[in-house]
Amino acid sequence: MAGKIRLPIVIVNFKTYAEATGKRAVELAKKAERVNHETGVSFGVAPQVADLASVAETVEIPVFAQHIDPIRPGGYTGHVLAESVEEAGAKGTLINHSEMQLKLSDIDEIINITREKGLLSVVCANNPTISMAAAALKPDLIAIEPPELIGSGIPVSKAKPEVVTGTVRLVRQVNTEVAILCGAGISRGEDVQAALRLGTQGVLVASGIVKAKDPYAIMLEFVEATGK
Repeated sequence: MAGKIRLPIVIVNFKTYAEATGKRAVELAKKAERVNHETGVSFGVAPQVADLASVAETVEIPVFAQHIDPIRPGGYTGHVLAESVEEAGAKGTLINHSEMQLKLSDIDEIINITREKGLLSVVCANNPTISMAAAALKPDLIAIEPPELIGSGIPVSKAKPEVVTGTVRLVRQVNTEVAILCGAGISRGEDVQAALRLGTQGVLVASGIVKAKDPYAIMLEFVEATGK
């Protein structure tokens, strides 16, 4: 399934930032698509559920939901159904982001649902043990979020290499095919360069792009760092 996207890839998580809500979500997605078309480097975006359809209708780059629940159609008020995000135009979903953590059994069920629906699964894992367990469930992509980097202000480019390489090695012990993204410590081009050098195949980034004064310029900086 990961073959549906080109690597390396930059996935921009819009979170619930005001700068990427409503009409601004569409505008930011259009900037990501522009960089994608101009450079050939893959970009994807993960807007809020309420903005999925408007973003997906506007851009051709992959659009991801930020979360879906391990449910089937039925009486689940307030939950996020895979069928609904698929109908809205999403090509995949983030799973188990550090701000929306799930039980391993729920992660497994969501991956099964995405596989049934032909949606890409991007599992986030915020420590080496969870990274290994998640990789064993065979998602399409896994975004490793080393705890040393989450919310620490320490960029990947300045962290000790083993912070990332150790987790990459553990993931590869159980899954040689999953695409690995670095999902923490990314804010500058040098961080993207470091993440790729340390064995990942892309990045999952949020505020580094969403809250930048010039998101387009930062995305170009990321592209330059890929060497493409």
